[in-house]
Amino acid sequence: MTRLRSVVRGCGSYLPRTVVTNHDLAARVETSDDWIIQRTGIRQRHIAEPDETTSVLGVRAAQNALRNAGIDASTIDLVVCATSTPDHTFPSTATQIQAGLGIQAGAAFDLQAVCAGFVYAVATADKFLTTGAASRALVVGAETFSRLLDWEDRTTCVLFGDGAGALVLEAQPGEGHSGDRGVLTSHLRADGRHRDKLYVDGGPGSTGTTGKLRMVGKEVFRFAVGSVTDVIAQAFDATGTTAEDLDWFVPHQANRRIIEASADKLGIAREKVVLTVDRHGNTSAASIPLALDAACQDGRIKRGDLVMIEAIGGGFTWGSALIRW
Repeated sequence: MTRLRSVVRGCGSYLPRTVVTNHDLAARVETSDDWIIQRTGIRQRHIAEPDETTSVLGVRAAQNALRNAGIDASTIDLVVCATSTPDHTFPSTATQIQAGLGIQAGAAFDLQAVCAGFVYAVATADKFLTTGAASRALVVGAETFSRLLDWEDRTTCVLFGDGAGALVLEAQPGEGHSGDRGVLTSHLRADGRHRDKLYVDGGPGSTGTTGKLRMVGKEVFRFAVGSVTDVIAQAFDATGTTAEDLDWFVPHQANRRIIEASADKLGIAREKVVLTVDRHGNTSAASIPLALDAACQDGRIKRGDLVMIEAIGGGFTWGSALIRW
């Protein structure tokens, strides 16, 4: 049965100019290159300069995605930006990306699900496209998480970085089976009882301040490995596919140990896992599109490949999407 699918037309990314290595951080807080690599797999991260706001990063990633897709920004009628670090409380970062691209039609809004934000944004854009509410969508994950860090807290400041990535999705007819190109299925979850395990201790509605990131690392690790694989199993069940059918697994790039433990639990071969956490650190909602673009640029992800994206974020929020490239 014919049905609309959200097909990937292009991808792009952008990283800030400044690179901060583990050795740079070791000169600032009590840590070491060996300590960070052993526990996280991170070797460096990009940190935004004052003129590199979240929307600036998002615009540049979007421009690269549009160039990759070979289409003009004026044909985009939906912009969804996943971010926890907006330029302003309002207007939304998505509207600033829209304006920066010269788009004057359609809808634009932000979506906040922390590190799971990009998966949530893809799922949301997919609903607009497959119902005919939009025809072409720009889905952006953009973060300047360095603005939220306590640079005296060695347990968190070594983990995060800044960056942006984007996908151009287009509604195209499919045949209604797992061989179709596009987003095949998405599954989203949340459980707000876990708020105190990963959060920012401020906000306009509470303290009137931005606040700083706080995390109970062991609890996040335990939940990420033990609980969030349900949405991946649901994706396989919904499409009649298995881990063996996957060409690539592109998870949220938070911690190499979490990524590898999750892949092992799901029976996904490690050679199918795309890893960029060593170069980017945890860029929250930007991490998946950054990793997707890296794997597209180096030729790993090709048209027709079956790609699983998955993430967990503060809240907790988590989700998956299965995409035929």
